[in-house]
Amino acid sequence: MKEFNYTVQDPLGIHARPAGLLSKLAKTFDGTVVTVEKDGKVAKASQLMKLMGLGIKQGATVTVKAEGENEDAAIAAIEAFFKENL
Repeated sequence: MKEFNYTVQDPLGIHARPAGLLSKLAKTFDGTVVTVEKDGKVAKASQLMKLMGLGIKQGATVTVKAEGENEDAAIAAIEAFFKENL
């Protein structure tokens, strides 16, 4: 399992557009489950509505985890996505 912590910089937090892009990206890593955790609540990054249901706002710190056969590639791509978009 690989993981990283990230503090959201986007003024709108994780809203519909970046959540949709993140969900789409997470689905590209077959055999790997990517999760996002905030305040003890966890959602699979590939599940758009559950991801948005975490209510992640600007300044919130989240933990992103990837577990599975493509976890190295997944965590690198997801971390880059967070830095570029959130």
